[in-house]
Amino acid sequence: MLMLELLLLISMPIQAEELVCKRLGRALLPELAKDGDFKIGGIFNFRTGQDGQMFTFQSLPVQAKCKTFSYREVQFAFTIIFAIKEINKNSNILPNHTLGYKIYNACGFPNIIESAVALSNGQRPVISDGNCTKADTVHAIIGNSASTPTMGFARIIGRFNIPVISHFATCACLSSRKDYPSFFRTIPSDYYQSRALAQLVKYFGWTWVGAISNKFDYGMSGIATFITAAQEEGVCIEYWETFTSTDPASAQARIVNIIKHSTAKVIMAFMSQVEIKVLVDLLYKQNITGLQWIGSDAWITDNTLTESLGHTALIGSVGFTVPTAKIPGLGPFLQEVNPSQFPESTFLKEFWESVFNCSLTSRAGWRTCDGSEHFKNVKTFFTDVSDLRFTNNVYKAVYAVAYALHNLLSCKENKGPFINGTCANPSDLQLWQVLHYLQTVNYSMESGETVFFDNKGDSPARYELINLQKATKSTMEVVTIGYYDATLPKAQQFSMNNISIVWAGGRQKVPASVCSEHCPPGTRKALQKGKPVCCYDCIPCPPGAISNTTDASDCLKCPMEYWSNHRGDSCVLKEVEFLLYTETMGIILTVCSIFGAFLTTVIFAIFFHYRETPIVRANNSELSFLLLFSLTLCFLCPLTFISRPSEWSCMLRHTAFGITFVLCISCVLGKTIVVLMAFRATLPGSNVMKWFGPPQQRLSVLSLTLIQVLICVFWLTISPPFPYMNMDYYQEKIILECRLGSAIGFWAVLGYIGLLALLCFVLAFLARKLPDNFNEAKFITFSMLIFCAVWITFIPAYISSPGKFTVAVEIFAILASSSGLLFCIFIPKCYIILFRPDENTKKHLMGKSPH
Repeated sequence: MLMLELLLLISMPIQAEELVCKRLGRALLPELAKDGDFKIGGIFNFRTGQDGQMFTFQSLPVQAKCKTFSYREVQFAFTIIFAIKEINKNSNILPNHTLGYKIYNACGFPNIIESAVALSNGQRPVISDGNCTKADTVHAIIGNSASTPTMGFARIIGRFNIPVISHFATCACLSSRKDYPSFFRTIPSDYYQSRALAQLVKYFGWTWVGAISNKFDYGMSGIATFITAAQEEGVCIEYWETFTSTDPASAQARIVNIIKHSTAKVIMAFMSQVEIKVLVDLLYKQNITGLQWIGSDAWITDNTLTESLGHTALIGSVGFTVPTAKIPGLGPFLQEVNPSQFPESTFLKEFWESVFNCSLTSRAGWRTCDGSEHFKNVKTFFTDVSDLRFTNNVYKAVYAVAYALHNLLSCKENKGPFINGTCANPSDLQLWQVLHYLQTVNYSMESGETVFFDNKGDSPARYELINLQKATKSTMEVVTIGYYDATLPKAQQFSMNNISIVWAGGRQKVPASVCSEHCPPGTRKALQKGKPVCCYDCIPCPPGAISNTTDASDCLKCPMEYWSNHRGDSCVLKEVEFLLYTETMGIILTVCSIFGAFLTTVIFAIFFHYRETPIVRANNSELSFLLLFSLTLCFLCPLTFISRPSEWSCMLRHTAFGITFVLCISCVLGKTIVVLMAFRATLPGSNVMKWFGPPQQRLSVLSLTLIQVLICVFWLTISPPFPYMNMDYYQEKIILECRLGSAIGFWAVLGYIGLLALLCFVLAFLARKLPDNFNEAKFITFSMLIFCAVWITFIPAYISSPGKFTVAVEIFAILASSSGLLFCIFIPKCYIILFRPDENTKKHLMGKSPH
């Protein structure tokens, strides 16, 4: 019996402890809550400006010193409430079921984590035996607005399969299904925003930009993706620095100094509104202006920018953000918010007192208010629904959860998505089942927008490109100037509309931000040593090469027959050089040639008129007339060397030159032999003249000329001269010349002429001292001396002269040698005929005159 009583005494405390259910510690209760069949959690930062706090899981957190109300975050929270009320009234979504909510006001990272844990634990305000064993876990959590805290609790919550849907956390790292298996978002990933910003920079020609981000995951991940994408687009980053509002003053001053001394006039700022406001304040105090800002979606549309002293420096900023939207009924709903609707909410009372500048309780120095005030009588960002962008993301997130639950409950047995076609049990709903249906949700909003998630939980990337055009006392006015849709082909993703853009400083012209100015056509880029590829010098293309595009990396060589123009931006046909009648040198040579032929013709006429006089009849007048005829041809021969070479002119010029000169020298040689024979004939018993009379003289001239004709025929038959475009001597022009064909033929022609001239010179030299008052041999000797000197000099000059000067040298040699013959042989005779007729007698010529 004693033993039984002892057992009863031992068992009584145990049974009593098993029946008692109590919480260890105090529960963290939501700020706004309403019961329902299914609950949606929310985590928002109703206040900003956290100074820091101590936190432990064993005790309540020390209250964070969050000072400033965030009207936007409060609007997010009440948008959840508005959407849930709409859904509960809609019989087409979750009929016979209601949605509830538990919304936490969390300031600072520790509070956010604790709020997420509270939502996953399902802590109830009152614990009783009836609800002790069943957690009040929410079916999804909406929040947070920042990437870093969202990453913190989404990694933990994901292990319990509780869906987390963010409306504002854009870090690309959150797309990892391995680390965040239950994460979704109704805002695109920063992966797309960063690439869109890179395309934006490239579109406006900004190849030299600065990059600044905060030190959190949002900024670090976003700016890293931007830099990679920008470099792929050919954009260079002058600097990348991190900046936070809590940095030491020295660190912040260093960033300001970098911006001040940088050459990049465009800055990509991947940070929140908190950091950008502090940064522009610092720049404003240093009077640093003229910067073109590119903003990320976290601050580009934030209305609190006007709170910064330097907010006017942000006018002209451009950046991508989610499209604006209209939510019918939201504005009136927000205006009807009242503390009486949530009597347990301490924050709402404080918010009310701040907006209306009064106190709901008696407080010294404060105006007393009773809650009858109305939001429609005041203008706040809380009730401003003119530009709903991220608020619409919250609205879509609520509906995504509602449609997932609706589809789950509408499942028909044997057609379900689970094992053996089973469906979820509404009375024992598992969170992983909600997660599955959320992944497959696809619905259309009243605005026509389709909401769905890809396999990473991301929403389609669609952005509006906005421009901050004007700042009023309390808001920054934005204008949509373009669009970006990542679902389209790359060439169509980015588009601009025709709305004018306001740039930094109120300018209407796109600002320039380049390390080096664009290299115009005609130049190429030469990279500066030790600097990025966007820093280069513009080097003119070398002669013969061009660049016909801006910023060409290399010059293109022109084809063989082309040359670069003086600008170096296009290839033009090379100038073809040959001796023309219209150029100065051609005119001079033509005039000299015609004048020589004319003078020869005049002398011919004089000789013909005085053909019966002794001085004309001396030394065979026939040879004199034939010599004058051949000299006329020699003077006209250069005309075949002038003008554009052709096949017939190339053959004609050299053969005509060779034959006419041989004819000329043959006549001179004949006259020289006649002089020698004439004096031999005066010797007693000499009958030498009968062997070299006029018939023999004619035959000798014909025979000697015929030999040259045969040489020319052989030359023209074997390898005749031909026109040739010489591109080797000059790079910038083509020399159109007559190639000799057979060099042997050419030098054979010249050699034969030289042989005859040398023979003629030797014979004339031997006869120079024969007694006579008019010994023609003296003049023939001098003419042959000139002839030989000219042609000996011609050889090196001909070989070394380029282009048309080769032709000019040959013409000069022809004219000079012809003139030497004409002047030395015929001018003395003309002088006697015209001016000393008394010496034009047989007696005088025979040396029998008194003189």
